[in-house]
Amino acid sequence: MLTITSPQASIPTSDRQIDRYECKYVVTPEQVPEIRRFIRPFVYEDEHSNGNIPEYLVTTLQLDAANATLHYAKERKARTRFKLRIRTYGSGNECPYFLEIKRKINIMILKSRAVLQPKDFSKENILHPTRIIPFANEAENMNYLEFVRLVREIGARPFVYVNYVRESYKGISERYARVTIDRRLRYRPARGSWTFPPLSARWYTMDTQTSLSREYPGQILELKSETEFPEWMAEMVERFDLVNTGFCKYSTAMRLESLFRGSAYSDVSENCSYEDGSDF
Repeated sequence: MLTITSPQASIPTSDRQIDRYECKYVVTPEQVPEIRRFIRPFVYEDEHSNGNIPEYLVTTLQLDAANATLHYAKERKARTRFKLRIRTYGSGNECPYFLEIKRKINIMILKSRAVLQPKDFSKENILHPTRIIPFANEAENMNYLEFVRLVREIGARPFVYVNYVRESYKGISERYARVTIDRRLRYRPARGSWTFPPLSARWYTMDTQTSLSREYPGQILELKSETEFPEWMAEMVERFDLVNTGFCKYSTAMRLESLFRGSAYSDVSENCSYEDGSDF
């Protein structure tokens, strides 16, 4: 069984409100070592990672309305949309929980988050908060209140858990530039549960040919920057002939579950069957 120790629990305050551009690419496992060699002069290893390859384990709980409104906003390519998720790192239960709102406005990504310590993480503190939770600053407190507001406004509940290993690097010269490579992508239907499942639970693979709509299993390369890509990122895209894809882990999990139930999809992966998300 894969064991990756937890990253450091301390996350810089500046990371709690991030506005950025990002692009995602499906790459083959054989391309990854070449990509590592290419980026080496321009990046350093993420300080929250561990091991010879700088990586850590990520588990995310995706929340959605009862009719899967947020998922279908992605499926329909709404130009303005958002996701609600709760993320934690590592394989134990000692790490904080990050409540995140990830908004997409045209091509811009705006992400805000608040950090709950394990003792403060509960269903009640998200659906019906009744006590003051100490946050690092007022901005983080406002992020928490906005997360709670959106959860209550759309009636969000747990839909899917997503788990993967992330290899992570940061740009040396840029104020904000990141390269991440995600592998061993797995999911598990939440069925309303707020309790993060153990790694020993039954998870379903989501980096196969079917999942990625490719002729090969792959890994997800993400390039993120505060403004337009630095020159070395643009050169990497050209050198490796990378094609931007709208891959979304949450929607991929939803699509796989619907395939298991016999839903029909077009040749371009459009869902031809209406589903209300009630099975999640």
